[in-house]
Amino acid sequence: MTTPARPLADWLAAASDAELAHLFAARRVRPDAAWHDFFDAAEALLDPASVARALPTLTAAEATALLRAADGADAGDQRDALTALALLRPDGEPHPVVLTALAGRDAVPPIGSTTVEPAPEASAAHAAERAFTTVAILADLLLITRDSPFALLAGGAVSAGEKRQLSESGVPIELVDPLVAIAIAAGLAVADGRRLRTSATAENWLRSSAAARWSILATAFRDALPRGVRSATGGWIAPQEWPHAHPWDPTWPERSEELIASARLLGLIAEDGTEPEWSVPLRNGEPADSAALALLLPTEVDRIFLQNDLTAIAPGPLAPPLDVRLRTMASRESAAQASSYRFTTESVTRAFAGGETAESILEFLTGLSLTGIPQPLNYLVTQAAQRHGLVRVSTDDETGRTRIESTDQHLIEAMSVDQTLRPLALTKQVDSLTTRVGRDTVFWALADARYPATLVGSDGGTLVGERHPAAEPVPPASPETELAPLIARLRAQQGPDADAAWLDRELEAAVRAKAVLQVSVGMPDGSTRELLLEATGLGGGRLRGRDRAADVERTLPVSSIRSATIVPS
Repeated sequence: MTTPARPLADWLAAASDAELAHLFAARRVRPDAAWHDFFDAAEALLDPASVARALPTLTAAEATALLRAADGADAGDQRDALTALALLRPDGEPHPVVLTALAGRDAVPPIGSTTVEPAPEASAAHAAERAFTTVAILADLLLITRDSPFALLAGGAVSAGEKRQLSESGVPIELVDPLVAIAIAAGLAVADGRRLRTSATAENWLRSSAAARWSILATAFRDALPRGVRSATGGWIAPQEWPHAHPWDPTWPERSEELIASARLLGLIAEDGTEPEWSVPLRNGEPADSAALALLLPTEVDRIFLQNDLTAIAPGPLAPPLDVRLRTMASRESAAQASSYRFTTESVTRAFAGGETAESILEFLTGLSLTGIPQPLNYLVTQAAQRHGLVRVSTDDETGRTRIESTDQHLIEAMSVDQTLRPLALTKQVDSLTTRVGRDTVFWALADARYPATLVGSDGGTLVGERHPAAEPVPPASPETELAPLIARLRAQQGPDADAAWLDRELEAAVRAKAVLQVSVGMPDGSTRELLLEATGLGGGRLRGRDRAADVERTLPVSSIRSATIVPS
C-alpha cells in the first residue's frame, strides 16, 4: 500500500544521519519531537502546517524549481535540494500536500541576471566615509558595553531606555540595533543571558586599524547573510535582487531592507545602489581587500596636544591602540576628525583600578604628547596616585568575609555611615569594616562611590580589578549534535520487522481516512485471496472492514495480509 507518507518514510529510513540532521534542522524539527519511528517523522513532515512553515524558507531558485515540478516539469539543479527538504519525492514529483500548498502561488521573479554597477568616484568616497563612521561608532558602542554591559529585551533587542543612554554617549539611536547585529555577527559582542557583553575578540579588534576593523566586520556580515542572497561562489547576489531572495517569506521584505541598510553602513553599497571597488572581492566570495578603502579613509595620527585645562586634542583620528588606552584614563568629550579628551580625578582613578600607575600614565602621555606634560595634569595624576590605595579591599582568610582597611580612619568612618553603601551591610570591626558580600563586588561599589579603593590579594599584593570579564562566544551546536538523540531513536525502530511495522502504520492511516482497500490475504492452504474492504477499525493485530463484494463485515489477521492498496474514490 502507498499512503502519502510511505515514500518519504522509506527515503528517511535510507538517508544518512547527516542528511536527516540537515532535513530536520531546515524544517525546524525540535530535538525532543515525540516521534516513535520514521513513519511518524514522515507524517509530521507532510503535515500541512509543517509544509506551510517550510515554503517561506525557500530561496527564489528553489521556489521557481518547485513550481516547475508542480507543473510536471523537472526541478533541474534544485531537485536534490528540494528532495533533501522533503518537498519532492525521490522520483522528483512533489508530495500531494505540497501541491495543495502551492495552489495559487504566483510565479517567482527571476534572479541572477542583474548587473552590479561600479560606484562613481563621489559615491565611493561617500561610502568610504560611511564605513569609517560606522566603524568608529561601533568601537564606541563596544567600549561602552565593555565598561557597562547593557540589558536586552526578551527578543534580544535593545530597550528604548538603553538606547537613550547610548545616544547620550554619541551612539545614534537609529544605529543601535544594526550595530549590535553587526557586532554579534562578527563575534565582537555576545548576548550573555539578557545582557550584551563584549568578547575577548573585541579587545584585539578595538586595537586594530580602521581598515582592519572594517575587513573583519564586512567579512562577518557576508558570512552571516541568509542563503537566499548568497551566491554560488560564497559571495552575494546583486543587492537590487535581495528583496526577491525569499519570495514566499512575508517577513523577508523588512529583513532585506535591514540587510541593505547594514550593507550601506559598512560601505559595501553606495547610497545610489552602486558598488565600491572594495566590495567586489567580498561579493565574489574572496577575502576582503581594504586597500582601495584605506586610500579614502582619514589618516590616523599618533600624537596629541595636552593642554593646561586638563584636556587633550587629537589633530585627527587617533590610532586605535592609542585611543583605547587614552580613554581608560580620560573621558572623550567629542568625536570628529579632531577628538578631544578630558582628564578628571575620576578618570585617572579608573585607570589605576584597571592596573595603571602614575609612572605608566605619565610615561604613556609623554610619548604621546606634542606639548609635554602640563603641570596641572602632572599634579592631577600625582595627587590621584597618592590617594589611590588608601582603602584596601581583601578577603579574610579565617572568616572568608570581605575586609575593608585604611590608614585614614576618617575614610573608615565615612564608609560606615555612607547610605549608598548600605546594601553591603558593612560591620565595624576594630579599625576596619567587614561584610559577607564578595570582595570584587565591594571593590566596585566603593569605586562607584568614589572611594580610593584597591584590591589586595591573599599575599598582600595589589590586584587589577576586572569588572566585566570578556565573554566567550558560544558556538551554536551543530544539527548533527543536537538531533543525534532523535535520529538514534528513530534508527532503533529499524529492523527485520520493518515491513510489518510499515504495514501496521499504513493500515492505521487508512482506517483514519476511512479508505477503501484492495487487500491481498494469504490463506492457510498457501493460496491468496483478493478482497475489497472499506477499512473501519484496527486493533489486537486484526483489521476490520466491510467486504464490498459480499456486503459483510470481515476481520482479518494483519499477519495474513500480504499487501494492501488504497482504491481511489
